[in-house]
Amino acid sequence: MAEGVFNDALTHKIIGCAMKVHSALGSGFQEVIFQNALEIEMTDQNISFVREKEMPIHYKCIPIGNRRVDFFVESSIMVELKATANLEDVHLAQAINYLEAYNVQTGLLINFGGQSLTFKRLFNKKIKSI
Repeated sequence: MAEGVFNDALTHKIIGCAMKVHSALGSGFQEVIFQNALEIEMTDQNISFVREKEMPIHYKCIPIGNRRVDFFVESSIMVELKATANLEDVHLAQAINYLEAYNVQTGLLINFGGQSLTFKRLFNKKIKSI
């Protein structure tokens, strides 16, 4: 893959924020607690984002509903949070589907629920030029 395909510098910075949150809080809280803490940490790190951004989903160019992404960072990276014991294939598939539905190139799936923070960098291979 081409260098920078995941917007490496920014995803690295977001993951660093998530690691600070996980180090401070550990696991065992509901997802919203981690969202609140990550919002504070990203603000402290001067990362611009929209939290709970409502984004439309289309089928054949017709809007069929909306979904809220946990964080939409610097108008380019979708960040989905989980607070579960393990990331499952269904979580990964869901996050990739959101990337494709929103036509966003880069995403992060971050799980705060385990003993260690886990994350996946995601890339939309079906990105459409607008």
